[in-house]
Amino acid sequence: MTAFLDTNLLVYAQGTDAKSEMARQIILEGGVISVQVLNEFTSVLRRKFSMSWDEITEALEDVKIALDNVRPIGLETHSAAVELAREHGFSFYDALIIAAALEAGCDQLLTEDMQAGRRIEGLAIVNPFAG
Repeated sequence: MTAFLDTNLLVYAQGTDAKSEMARQIILEGGVISVQVLNEFTSVLRRKFSMSWDEITEALEDVKIALDNVRPIGLETHSAAVELAREHGFSFYDALIIAAALEAGCDQLLTEDMQAGRRIEGLAIVNPFAG
């Protein structure tokens, strides 16, 4: 089973509570992310956590070591995301995450931000913090 990790797992892993520990464990188990996830993570670290660029660089390096399958976002991914957003009503950026997960051959998308239990073309959307 191959999981694609949404940005919120990387963000939660920065904390100190039980959810943060669970997010860190999921990351250590491995999975796939996209450059979009790294971009969103960078933005959150800077804007919400007020991290310095050195701290952000260190956090990004840690993520890239733990999750070494980082998928690019190209024109095909973009086009697929437009179709997913149009057909399924996702926001465009959520559709980009789903498109990247599908292109990577993942069977699970781990996220707290989308409709858990939904399946899109064989990709199950799973909230790893539920239950």
